[in-house]
Amino acid sequence: MEKQTGLMGMAMRDRVIRDEIHKDIFVPAAHAKIIDTREFQRLRSIQQLSTCEYVFPAANHNRFSHSLGAYHLARALVDSLNDVQPGLVSTDDAELIQLAALLHDIGHPPFSHLLESPEVFATYHSHEHWGRVLLESTDTEVGMALLEALGRTRRDRLFALLDGASEHEGIPIPPFMKEIVSSQLDVDRMDYMVRDQANTGAQIGGFDIARVIRALRVSDDGHFYVKSWGLPAIEAYLVTRYHMYHQVYFHKVNMLTQNYLVRMLSRARALAHDGVLSLSPSLENMLLNSNLDAKGYAALNDAHVRVALPDWAEHDDSILSHYAMRLLSRRDFHKSLRIEGLSTEMVSVVLPRLEALVAEAGYDPNIDVITARISKRGYMPYEQGILLEDGRDAADHSPLVRSLTQPNERALIFVPDAIRDELELSVREWVKPSQSSLAQFE
Repeated sequence: MEKQTGLMGMAMRDRVIRDEIHKDIFVPAAHAKIIDTREFQRLRSIQQLSTCEYVFPAANHNRFSHSLGAYHLARALVDSLNDVQPGLVSTDDAELIQLAALLHDIGHPPFSHLLESPEVFATYHSHEHWGRVLLESTDTEVGMALLEALGRTRRDRLFALLDGASEHEGIPIPPFMKEIVSSQLDVDRMDYMVRDQANTGAQIGGFDIARVIRALRVSDDGHFYVKSWGLPAIEAYLVTRYHMYHQVYFHKVNMLTQNYLVRMLSRARALAHDGVLSLSPSLENMLLNSNLDAKGYAALNDAHVRVALPDWAEHDDSILSHYAMRLLSRRDFHKSLRIEGLSTEMVSVVLPRLEALVAEAGYDPNIDVITARISKRGYMPYEQGILLEDGRDAADHSPLVRSLTQPNERALIFVPDAIRDELELSVREWVKPSQSSLAQFE
């Protein structure tokens, strides 16, 4: 293979990366320079499923492997489209699509979406915003590597693609280019569902990525559609997504530990602000620095939080140690009230009475009553829906897909295990006569 010298004099070669899901992933030398930057390598230390490993111990895979998987699938999809619709995607645009998939998660904070919150970051922005900051910056290795690989004009076309623009400098950007990276049926979702299923061990059937890709076409208006024979593969994809949300992403222990982590960091932020808690430079940047820059953000990863847990578990502040000890030991977890159909409306009404009972039992309701809201809109036809070749949505063709369009919203309440049973009895009595209406409590 040809040796190439690029960023900072590094010698680069084309390479093949072995992946647990997709097997061999080919990476040309120009893209290897991007992957080998500090900011992209940082994704090795950003856990894909935040605290899900407290439920599924092997679910400690990272954003790095997922980004490579999305990159690989983007190439496979472009190659498939060019096979069945020759000349559809130029070589230049094929590269931009691949790099858009590779870099779509570059701006994720520690623990992925979980810490993407103003409760944690003093300088709060979405991961999309931070991603753009990192990629545009001339102070980051990834920004310089991207500029070297593409040049300014093509790099800016990549940004326009990521933004969903219809053109750049007068040259059209067909909508399917963005749909490959972000849509109801994109390479991001295809990779993370298969990867998350494999690493959690969830037994939910799965779907055939290769068949989904083979069934995709681009219509005259530039949007994706699916060949009719591909409908069963689309059904399997949407059913897999449904079950992954219900069995993995919304698992009650996952929701609880996410709460622990955010509450712990929020408490650490308050204590540090008051001068009661000393922070490492990295955590100080996360929790207190209201002018965090690209380099400071890119230096943050999961390890900075994990390394603080032992000290915080022994801290004199009972609230900080309360959450840190549970994350460190996985003991004394709160338990959810086993009440079917508990809605956010019900929770808002019964919460004051529940907190009073918790206080009477000798617990602090501020830390020992934890609520979580589970909200999934379901598959949304006609809102970036999945169209078949007759122009109709998959939901119009399939009763199975239609059944997945119903939104799902419910609430969880976690309380100390020792008093869960008695609290359940009380809450059941409060909501029993009013499952359909809680007006009498208002």
